[in-house]
Amino acid sequence: MKKTIMLLASLAICSTGLGQDQKTTNSSNKNKKDKIAMKATTDQSEIENILTSYSLALNSSDVTKTVGLYTDDGTLMPNGAPLSHSQQQLYKTYEMLFDTFKLDVKYVSDKIIVTGDYAIAQTHSKGTTTILISEETLPVENKELFIFHKEKGHWKISHYIFNSNKMK
Repeated sequence: MKKTIMLLASLAICSTGLGQDQKTTNSSNKNKKDKIAMKATTDQSEIENILTSYSLALNSSDVTKTVGLYTDDGTLMPNGAPLSHSQQQLYKTYEMLFDTFKLDVKYVSDKIIVTGDYAIAQTHSKGTTTILISEETLPVENKELFIFHKEKGHWKISHYIFNSNKMK
């Protein structure tokens, strides 16, 4: 009975605005929300930088830099090609890709969602790919989904999935 009376009294004080702690609580909640929003913005900015670095690494055919942007167990799921999982497989896949094609691609973020140590980036890209053996240059236009994981305080690509916007 005593607990019930105390609970009702507390609720009455809070609901009538007599509790001075309400302003402190609202202020504290606002500060927490602001910090979360700032962290999300910082994380989104870091992920944007990784997407730019990824584009630059691809366009310069740099296998080491490209694979270095992935987690240790990173996965590449290309359109119409086998899945590559692990640094070793990624290295071989990108090495083969860069021996066959010269890319000139730019990624544009459509949406980035950050939740804890994971993030998803929905992107689209445009550019060209040149087939090295024939020197034929073709337009490239894809939509992509990147999954990022924060490892040791740094964002890395965990999974990369893409497909072409053009129907064959």
